[in-house]
Amino acid sequence: MAEKKESVMAGFKAFLMRGNVIDLAVAVVIGAAFTNIVNSVVKGIINPVVGAFGTKDLESYSSCIQDPCKVVDGEMQGILLQWGLVLSAILSFLITAAVVYFLMVLPMAKVLAKRAAHDKAKEGVQETMEVSELEVLKEIRDHLIAQRGPSGQGSHSTS
Repeated sequence: MAEKKESVMAGFKAFLMRGNVIDLAVAVVIGAAFTNIVNSVVKGIINPVVGAFGTKDLESYSSCIQDPCKVVDGEMQGILLQWGLVLSAILSFLITAAVVYFLMVLPMAKVLAKRAAHDKAKEGVQETMEVSELEVLKEIRDHLIAQRGPSGQGSHSTS
């Protein structure tokens, strides 16, 4: 039982020490902080711009599907669809997705593409060098065989 407990703890420690777990934790923390920025942009800029064409607060847009839609004694009477909240959340998501794509994903894809092209070019040079080395070794072999002459070929053993 003690061995199983140690192996579980060792496995948990290995899990925590993996690089991708730490990267994920950092991403969650940065994402949470970034969410506040996006929400502020939506509430401070987008909502007032949309409000110029209607209500000042985008989140206050709603429709009543069953009358009466009013609060009586602290309780909502009727059925109120608050589609402004959904629209605000969609705008927040789209802004977040656009910022992540244009400021993180796209530049990283370009860097990775450049790195792949550089590695491919380097690999091509390496292959050329290997072919060149092989050709030089073949020439040396042929030159040594030519130096031995016809009498040296019979005493040559292959391994």
